[in-house]
Amino acid sequence: MVASIFFEFSLPNAATWFYFSFLLANAVFFKFDRLLSFRNLDVVSLYLLVPGLLLVQEAHSLQSQLPAEYRENQAGSRLAKLDRLPEVFEQSRQESRALLLAGYIWLVAGSGYFFGRCLLDLGMEKRPTLPPNLNLPGLIWLGAALVICLSAVAIRRLPDTPVQVGRGSVAIAKVTDGASAVVESTSNKHRSNAPFWVERIVAIGLHLSVIAALFLIGKRHFGDPTIGAGMACLYGLLPYTAYHASQIHHVWPAAFILWAIYSYRRPALAGAILGFAAGSAFFPLLLFPLWFGFYRGRGAGRFALGFLTVSALSLAATGTLLLFSGELREYLRWTMSLADWQAWKVPNAEGLWQGSHWAYRLPVFIAYMAFIVLTMFWPTPRNLAQVIAQTSAVIIGVQFWYADQGGVYVLWYLPFVLLMVFRPSLTDVRPPVPTPGFFRIPAFAIRLMARIRPRSVATHL
Repeated sequence: MVASIFFEFSLPNAATWFYFSFLLANAVFFKFDRLLSFRNLDVVSLYLLVPGLLLVQEAHSLQSQLPAEYRENQAGSRLAKLDRLPEVFEQSRQESRALLLAGYIWLVAGSGYFFGRCLLDLGMEKRPTLPPNLNLPGLIWLGAALVICLSAVAIRRLPDTPVQVGRGSVAIAKVTDGASAVVESTSNKHRSNAPFWVERIVAIGLHLSVIAALFLIGKRHFGDPTIGAGMACLYGLLPYTAYHASQIHHVWPAAFILWAIYSYRRPALAGAILGFAAGSAFFPLLLFPLWFGFYRGRGAGRFALGFLTVSALSLAATGTLLLFSGELREYLRWTMSLADWQAWKVPNAEGLWQGSHWAYRLPVFIAYMAFIVLTMFWPTPRNLAQVIAQTSAVIIGVQFWYADQGGVYVLWYLPFVLLMVFRPSLTDVRPPVPTPGFFRIPAFAIRLMARIRPRSVATHL
């Protein structure tokens, strides 16, 4: 009886996580001595999208309470028995549809705010350094505690969160399926639980990768480990991370793009990392014009070669796996039939554009593609702060026209918004000018040769 008292742990629901996270984030990051500052506005506005997610979750909860024969399918069409819908079920169905529409309107409008904030940041070159209210050891302790909490959330999930939100890419699904097959072949026990544990472990590993990248970017490129620890803590504290902690396809692309930012001084490596992200998910491909313009005159060829090579290899690996499994033709047909990313088709997936005519979504898509082309040439020259802001804007812009639950993919761009909020002045931070020739001697090899050469000369004398 005593053991059940101390070990009976229950995760809070989504609303409770929202309120307590908001209070703790303001205690740690709100600058009470500078009330009228962009930092305070950014800290508060980071929670702007949470009400929209809560509305969508409540709509899903109401739909799940309806009997199966009275629910709407994913395409939103009525089932055969809906013509005899009882009044109580009809009321719940109408209420869930209203909440769903309100939630997606809120999410897209909030995404519009963050898009405008990213464009505004392009002109905010000088930024004062505003460290968190907690020192570095305290932030490390808080971050470690949040990692434990996120691991528990990923394994057990919040009580009111759905199993999966949105569609994942085929490449990510094949990676998890392959890992699950390996685990099942090496272990004779609990084979049925292998996919569950593989997905959770991969999701936790990706979140740890994001946290590590945020800390290292703050330490190395921002010049302050306290800022890096603060960004890592806030990433674990925000409700979006907890709500979708087990969603691999939400955090997978962001993790690789973040490490590309960390490796920006090496164009070939940054291009390879970004190319792998583009080969396993669709929207990192849209970042190529932006990053190519960033490296123009400073290693653009190396970046393009690394990007194209690795993305082609990644796509070829996925295609080979599908070919050997006999699913390649089926997946190609299914992908080409999706209206999620084809704005000239009428979408059927859940979201703001569900069932709308293509004439409404296509202009938004065309304007977005024009913005993508613009990022290749403007602004010039470009520093790291502007690349971070434009990377955030490009990913946020996908939410406006992507038909499959567009607006809920906050983890796609959340780490880059945190970089934008906490960054110092980075006006002079640009890629180093490369030396002539494609193949260069690494810096560590040059230092090693410099140490060995005097000893060899002394030996001959």
